[in-house]
Amino acid sequence: MKARIHYTKPSITELEVRYASDAAANGWGEKCYEYINRFEEAFKAHLGVNYAIATSSCTGALHMGMAALGIGPGDEVIMADTNWIATASPIVHLGAKPVFVDILPDSWCLDPELVERAITPRTKAIVAVHLYGNLCEMDKLLAIGDKYGIPVIEDAAEAIGSIYHGKRAGSMGKFGTFSFHGTKTLTTGEGGMFVTNDPELYEHVLTLSNHGRARGQTKQFWPDMVGFKYKMSNIQAAIGCAQTDRIEELTTRKREIFSYYRNCLEILPGLSINAEPAGTVNGAWMPTVVFDPQTGVTRERLQGVFASENIDARVFFHPLSSLPMFDQQPQNLNAWDIPGRAINLPSFHDITTAEQDRVVDVIRGCLNG
Repeated sequence: MKARIHYTKPSITELEVRYASDAAANGWGEKCYEYINRFEEAFKAHLGVNYAIATSSCTGALHMGMAALGIGPGDEVIMADTNWIATASPIVHLGAKPVFVDILPDSWCLDPELVERAITPRTKAIVAVHLYGNLCEMDKLLAIGDKYGIPVIEDAAEAIGSIYHGKRAGSMGKFGTFSFHGTKTLTTGEGGMFVTNDPELYEHVLTLSNHGRARGQTKQFWPDMVGFKYKMSNIQAAIGCAQTDRIEELTTRKREIFSYYRNCLEILPGLSINAEPAGTVNGAWMPTVVFDPQTGVTRERLQGVFASENIDARVFFHPLSSLPMFDQQPQNLNAWDIPGRAINLPSFHDITTAEQDRVVDVIRGCLNG
């Protein structure tokens, strides 16, 4: 049996262990927020934003940000049908309705033209998810938001390292959110980050993040509103600090893996890989191959062949509107069609060239067989 190739795992070095050990041994009492504060400062400096709040998850960051925007019952939030449910669930929790629109065939991100068509008097926000490191067309989406007075939220959970015409993913919208799940380019095990350049929104989310206790409140245990408990732990933040110290190394390595796949695969007929339009940098969190319909290659066949070669392969996200808790939207043709002929490729930091060659050989065999 060939050695297993995992689709993802984090890059943890002695630096992360040292920081986490220090937080576990000493990060209590007056030092209980030391690494959290340090992580927030380092991350916002990397991103080029004014404010950052470390959270227990990207989902929590989205939930608080949307709540601070006043999204609630009767409201609608436009988002792409192709996403993980974590982007939609905070909308539902707030009593609002996610409105699913189709994706572009090359970036697999929101189609701006369809976004504009979906706007109604109830539309309260647009969520731009940068899927698999691919970038949404932010200029068009921000212009639509400005035209209708609707905030654009960036879910950059999968886009650390992605750059759109000089601006980092997550830094352009009303607010941005990130994930540091164990599968991500930068990890804290579980965790996330809320970022914004809006001082009022920051203060509101900061209050919500601490059970509704405002920063300036002098009364002990006195909440000013009903809030949330989505804090990141100091030990998680310590790992995040070490990862942020290494962020250029981590993102560069993901780009190297992506480039090797692209060089090997783009010469093959009948498939496409993550888009990288001029003026952008794809952070390459998850290299993904989409087979042309005429090849006859299906998701099920890909899963079977990869499994037979002892290689983990992740399926492309199912359309959210195909899930039982939502109304079906089969008119979202790309969102419903692409997942059936696509696969995510293994791309962990320490993957070897020989392991990538094994993956490429499976893809080549699917095309030839």
